Amino acid sequence: MRLAGPENSATAEPRARKYKCGLPQPCPEEHLAFRVVSGAANVIGPKICLEDKMLMSSVKDNVGRGLNIALVNGVSGELIEARAFDMWAGDVNDLLKFIRPLHEGTLVFVASYDDPATKMNEETRKLFSDLGSKNVKDLAFRDSWVFVGAKGVQNKSPFEQHVKNSKHTNKYEGWPEALEMEGCIPRRTTAS
Repeated sequence: MRLAGPENSATAEPRARKYKCGLPQPCPEEHLAFRVVSGAANVIGPKICLEDKMLMSSVKDNVGRGLNIALVNGVSGELIEARAFDMWAGDVNDLLKFIRPLHEGTLVFVASYDDPATKMNEETRKLFSDLGSKNVKDLAFRDSWVFVGAKGVQNKSPFEQHVKNSKHTNKYEGWPEALEMEGCIPRRTTAS
C-alpha cells in the first residue's frame, strides 16, 4: 500500500485560510482584527469579536435587546467592559452613564439587537456622533446597526452600517436583515 505523497496533495481542495475573527486576510501590524454582527430580528443574538476573542455573544450570555456595546482599550486591545442596554423598555440614563465618561482613545463596538433606538434621546445621539457615527441621527425603531467608533476621533468612522426597518425591504417579518462588518482598526499609539 502506497501512502498519498505530496504530489497528490495539489489535487486536494485548497482550504480557505481564516484569520483572526474569521477575516479573509490578516490585519497589518499594529492593527486589531474585528467582526461585529447585529442580531437577526429578535431571535439570533449579536456577536462582537476582537483579535479572535468573542467579547459579546449569546453563548457568552452577555447580549440583550437594544444596544450591545463593548468598550476596548485602543492601545492594548483589552476589553474594558461589555454591556447590553435595552432601548425599548430600559432606562437611557444607564447608557449615558456608560458612554459619557469614556477616556480618549477608547474603542466602542456596537451591535444592535431587535430595537436600538426607541429610548434614544438627543444626548445619546450626540455622544455616538462624537464617537464617529454618521447614522445614529437617523436610527429608528427596529433598525439594524453596527458601528465601531472611538473617543476623540476627528472624522466620521469608516466602520458603520445601518439598515432601516421598512416593511417593503425587511428580510424578516417586522425586521431588516442582520448586518455583518469586519475589518482592521489601527491601534492607538498612546492613550492620552
